Amino acid sequence: MAVYAIKKGDESNDRLQSRFKRQVQEARFIKLLRERRTHKKTLTRRLQRIRALKREQYRSENKKTQFYSNM
Repeated sequence: MAVYAIKKGDESNDRLQSRFKRQVQEARFIKLLRERRTHKKTLTRRLQRIRALKREQYRSENKKTQFYSNM
């Protein structure tokens, strides 16, 4: 997962730096580092159940609105 940029011919340092930044963004490396920065607790079974119920509730509501919007 190494990202590097080698200077091409008479390429300016600014251009090299911007090309490197673009490569890092395309590799989604920054997002991965931000996720690793903090420790995330595992969800309790109770919280998992509550979230699953909410998810089902939202899905059923969206399904109703989709049905009525097509008419």
